[in-house]
Amino acid sequence: MSKRKQPKFQIGDTVVVTLYGTVGKITNVKELEGVYVYEVNGSGGLFMETVLTHFSEYEEEAHEREHIELYYAFNFGDIVQVRGRGSDLYKVVGFRTEVWRYEEDAWEDIVYELSRTKDGQWLEVGEEDLTLVVKPDQKKTYSQMIGMHTEKKKQEPPKQNLTKQPPKVSLSKTKLVQLHEQKREKMNALLDLYNDYRYLHQLFGDDHYHQAQGMILRKLKQLANEWKSLPTEKRASSS
Repeated sequence: MSKRKQPKFQIGDTVVVTLYGTVGKITNVKELEGVYVYEVNGSGGLFMETVLTHFSEYEEEAHEREHIELYYAFNFGDIVQVRGRGSDLYKVVGFRTEVWRYEEDAWEDIVYELSRTKDGQWLEVGEEDLTLVVKPDQKKTYSQMIGMHTEKKKQEPPKQNLTKQPPKVSLSKTKLVQLHEQKREKMNALLDLYNDYRYLHQLFGDDHYHQAQGMILRKLKQLANEWKSLPTEKRASSS
């Protein structure tokens, strides 16, 4: 008979919630279908073992904390164009950074929130898909550009979208296989994490778990698009 798995943390343990870097004490331990979940500081929300660590262990790893320097290519009020959206103009109204860390991988994504100048339509786009048109302090140039853009729309018949696409790069078969495998591993890790939060949200209905699901879905969509853009092995150049 196999030995019953014991919870990693006990009531009263001081832990760090690694999702937020916050410190608290375990105030309740529950077992749900063989999985242990923990309440911290009597908050009512429950956390899985994967997002908790003992405070003593966290202190030992403190020297390994990283310092991330971020460069934002665009700022509030910038007027930009979006790849694949023709000549429409958008205004930058917000931006955020998503920091992703896994045991075998790590990356940061900068996402810009945009409002289309002609009708206010909302759009969220990665930095690599944006082209700067004009800065907000160049008001006169911007006004002239809007006028010219509107007049051009009236005079010219619709034509094929000529938005510049990134050049296609010839990849060796070995490199291509590595890229496909990296995308697959990232998506599998994100899917596992999404299923954990979906399970907790179904049980407790906490908005925190629902918000985490939305963030993971956005990343999954981005990875899926990146994966589709990769050539197949048949189109790769021989190694």
